Amino acid sequence: MDGGAQAAGPGQATGGDALRIAVLLINFGEPAEPVLEEVTPFLERIFLQNADLESDRSARARAAQLAAARAPHLVEAYRAIGGSPLDTQARAQADALGETLAARGMDARVEAVFQFTPPFVPDGVASAREERADVLVGLPVYPMCGHSTTVAALDAVRAALDELDWDVPFIGVGGWHRHPGYRALRAEHIRAFVRENALDLSDPDTILYFSAHGTPVKYILDGNRYDRYVEEHCREIAEALGVGDRFAVGFQNHTNRRIAWTWPDNEERVETLAERRLVVDAVSFIHEQSETLDELDRELREAVEAMGKEMYRVPVPHDDPRFAGVLADLVGHALGQSSAEDLALSPCRCRPVPGTWCTNGARDLAPSPYIKPDSRAAPGSRPNHGSARPPTAHHPP
Repeated sequence: MDGGAQAAGPGQATGGDALRIAVLLINFGEPAEPVLEEVTPFLERIFLQNADLESDRSARARAAQLAAARAPHLVEAYRAIGGSPLDTQARAQADALGETLAARGMDARVEAVFQFTPPFVPDGVASAREERADVLVGLPVYPMCGHSTTVAALDAVRAALDELDWDVPFIGVGGWHRHPGYRALRAEHIRAFVRENALDLSDPDTILYFSAHGTPVKYILDGNRYDRYVEEHCREIAEALGVGDRFAVGFQNHTNRRIAWTWPDNEERVETLAERRLVVDAVSFIHEQSETLDELDRELREAVEAMGKEMYRVPVPHDDPRFAGVLADLVGHALGQSSAEDLALSPCRCRPVPGTWCTNGARDLAPSPYIKPDSRAAPGSRPNHGSARPPTAHHPP
C-alpha cells in the first residue's frame, strides 16, 4: 500500500500472529535540553518543512532566519518549565502500546519516533528494516489530522522507505479523534478535573474552553480538514459533558510568518466571553509540552487574569491507562486484526494515498467557523486581520 508493497487494510486478513509488525508511534518532538545548540536546529527543521507557506523565499535561508529569531525565547520557555516532558511521555506511551498489543496476541515492536528531534522518522524505518518487519504501521499521535503533523509525518515514513528502497507493506493511520473510547476518555478526564476542583460547568459564570493548536489557512484551502475536526471534536466532547453549546474555542497560533491562521486567537476569544471562569482543555494535545506548560499555563493564564478572569487548565491525559487501548484498537483495526465493532476506519481524505486510513474519511463535513472570510482570498494575498472579531455567543465563533 501507499505506493509500495500491498498491505492489508481495515477488515482484511493479514496472515495472523506470525506477522512481525513494526509500529512507529510518531510525535512532534521537543529538544532534550533547553540550549540554543538544540533548540535552533529543531526550529530550523520545523520552518524548513513548512517552507511552502512562503513561496517567494529561499527555503533554507528563511528557515535559519526564523529559527534564529525564535530560538532565544523558546530556550527561556523550556527553562521556565524545567525542560519539555514530551519525549519521555511519548516513550511511555510507546511502551504501553507495545504491552497492550502483546497482550492481544500481536507480535509487534513499537518505537517512539519524532518529526523534529531524534530518533527521527527515518531512524525508526531503518530500525524496522533491521528487525525484518513484515509490515510497517505509521501512527502519528495527533488526534485531529493536520497537514504539518499527521500528513507530514506519514509522508516522512514514505520518503524514508523510498530512500532505503524497502518494499515493505506500509499502513498509515491518520486522524482518530472519533474513536469512541478516546472521545469518552477525554470527556471523563475533564469531568473528573471539574469535580476535583469543585467547579460546575452548568454555572452561568463558568465556561468550558477548548484551546486548539492553530494551523495556517493555506493548508485548509488546499484540502486539509483540521479546522472541521476541531469543530466536531470540541462539540462532541461538550455534548458528552452535557453542556450543549456552552463552550468556546480559541487557537494557539504562531506569528513567525505573515500569513493567515485559523481564528480567533485565544486572547482575542477570551476577551469576548462574558464568563469570568474558564475551564481550559488543550484539545489538540496528548502530551504536556511547551505549548501547554508555557503557552497556556503561563502566557494565557497571565492574559486571562489581566482581564479579571479565572483559569483552570485541565492536565493532558497522556498517562491515562485507557489510552494504550485506543492506540492498540487503531493498529489492530488497520491490520484487520481487531473485533472492535464501534470503530470504523476509511480511506483518509487529508492524505488521499492508498493505505492511509482514518476515522473521518467516510463523512462530509460542513465548513468550520474558524476561517475568516478574507482569508479565503486568492493564494498569495495578505488578509486583513483586523476586519473581523469573534462574536460573543457561547458557542464557537
